[in-house]
Amino acid sequence: MTDTALAAPAPAASPDQLAAQLAQNPDGILEVLARQHGVSTLEATRMLPAANCTFAPADTFADVMGELTSWGPMQFIVHTPSIVLECQGPVPPGEFGRGYFNLHGDSPIGGHIKADRCTAIAFVRRPFMGRESCSIQFFDQDGEAMFKIFVRRMPDRSMDPEQVEKFEAMRVRLAG
Repeated sequence: MTDTALAAPAPAASPDQLAAQLAQNPDGILEVLARQHGVSTLEATRMLPAANCTFAPADTFADVMGELTSWGPMQFIVHTPSIVLECQGPVPPGEFGRGYFNLHGDSPIGGHIKADRCTAIAFVRRPFMGRESCSIQFFDQDGEAMFKIFVRRMPDRSMDPEQVEKFEAMRVRLAG
C-alpha cells in the first residue's frame, strides 16, 4: 500500500454521496471512504446495504469473542490513520479484569481490550479489493473501528467455508 492509499484528503464529498456509492458498490476501505466523506467509520459501515452488514448489540462482546476461540486461525486487523496492523492466528480465550477484556493463550493474537468502549458490533459480508470477505468489526464510542476479525483465506484465496458457515450462524443469531 502506498501512503496515498491511506491518506485521506479533506472531505470532498457528502455523506449522501457515500451512501449512494456504497449502495452501488460496497467495496473499498471504509476508513478511507469515511474520512473522504466526513463521517466516522461506524457511520460509513451503517451506510452499507443491509445485504452486506448487520449489527449485534455491544453487550454481546464477550459472547462473540468467546465463540471465535473455536473457529481456528483468523485475520485480526487494527486500522488507524497511522497503521494497518494485521495478525493471523486463533482468537485466544479472554476474561474481564482490571477494566479490560484480557486475551490469553498460545496465539500471536493477544492483548487487553477496553470492551466497555465497544458500542457496536458489525457483521460485514462484502467485496473487498474485488474479493468477497466476511468480518466482525467492533466499534468504539468515537465511531471508529477498535479492531476487525476476518474469516481466513484458504491457499487459493477463497474464504474458509467452515468459518463462513459459523459467521453466518452467529450473524443470524446475534444480529438477526
